[in-house]
Amino acid sequence: MQDFDFDDLHPDTLAIRAGTTRSEFGEHSDAMYLTSSFCVGSAEEASLKFTNQIPGFIYSRFTNPTVTAFEERLAALEGGEKAIATASGMAAILALGMAHLKAGDHVVASNGLFGATIQLFNTYFVKFGVEVSYVSATDPAAWQAAVKPNTKLFFLETPSNPLTEVADIPAIAAVAHANGALLAVDNCFCTPILQQPLKLGADLVVHSATKYLDGQGRVLGGAVVGKKELIDPVYLFLRTAGPSLSPFNAWVILKGMETLPIRMRAHCENALKLAQWLESRPEIDRVFYPGLESHPQYALAQRQQKGGGGIVSFEVKGGREAAWKLIDRVQLLSRTANLGDVRSTITHPASTTHGRVTPEARATAGIREGLIRISVGLENIDDLIADLERGLA
Repeated sequence: MQDFDFDDLHPDTLAIRAGTTRSEFGEHSDAMYLTSSFCVGSAEEASLKFTNQIPGFIYSRFTNPTVTAFEERLAALEGGEKAIATASGMAAILALGMAHLKAGDHVVASNGLFGATIQLFNTYFVKFGVEVSYVSATDPAAWQAAVKPNTKLFFLETPSNPLTEVADIPAIAAVAHANGALLAVDNCFCTPILQQPLKLGADLVVHSATKYLDGQGRVLGGAVVGKKELIDPVYLFLRTAGPSLSPFNAWVILKGMETLPIRMRAHCENALKLAQWLESRPEIDRVFYPGLESHPQYALAQRQQKGGGGIVSFEVKGGREAAWKLIDRVQLLSRTANLGDVRSTITHPASTTHGRVTPEARATAGIREGLIRISVGLENIDDLIADLERGLA
């Protein structure tokens, strides 16, 4: 859609300008095309469009100008050739798997994945004959040891949900490529403002646009980004199966992305201050935040990321009982499992986001009963600290 070369522009500019093309009406803001289908001038034109012999919009399940604008903006920010938008982040992971895996293939994944991702792998990918092995995200040697002759995909989150473990993307990419596998990275926590996995060696990037890309907890959305040759099969699955992003949701996310760079810097600033305060509290056993020098992968995060992100997790003394009491006492933070919002949220991962994961798998991933995850929003940091102080009282 775009008619301007965006290659040399700063991410702050790309977040506002990439993917935008004006119609004949000359609108200044991105247009919203709420239509199920698009008319053609002739039967021949319809035939040529349906067979991809000429470009054009056909049906909003797989071609829509507003959705394309979102795809082009995200691809520009990630440094990818192409992006495909989906109805949610989980739909993006499903589409990636359906496009690049088949029965008999093997996946190596980090054991610190989002709970729904683990359920997708263990319940549905396995159901269709795909084998999955889990390893530590922080040990490249473990990834190599898990490789089998039929390994086709490495999948990881970095930073991980909820413990913010940071994986060495270049090192794991080298292992994947040496064994003929693709590396897919869930970049939800950092967004392309703080981290660009494709430039670090990853082949595919997955997003839940529901989170920071929208940034205000309004709509669902997802995307897969990478080289055209890897994204085209994802597009074909989406065209057939239809886990599509609605034009309205795409428009809302486009508006959110305009402030993404500013928001991410503010999230990082607030999160670091909150993490430092939590470390000083005697009621807390441990704080997990990549911007803290106490974080095991602090040095790696400094090299690989442009900020620590907006997610802070911590273990409160007293296990689940103490964690639930803290969560119940706060008045300002929203008790919800969503994240990436301008409003701070608080949740107990072991009983919410990872509640469907087996206790054994949670233990392996380090998700204990006293763990609390906070998505640090853009409220005044002193107000957030006062609310948590009330929770700890």
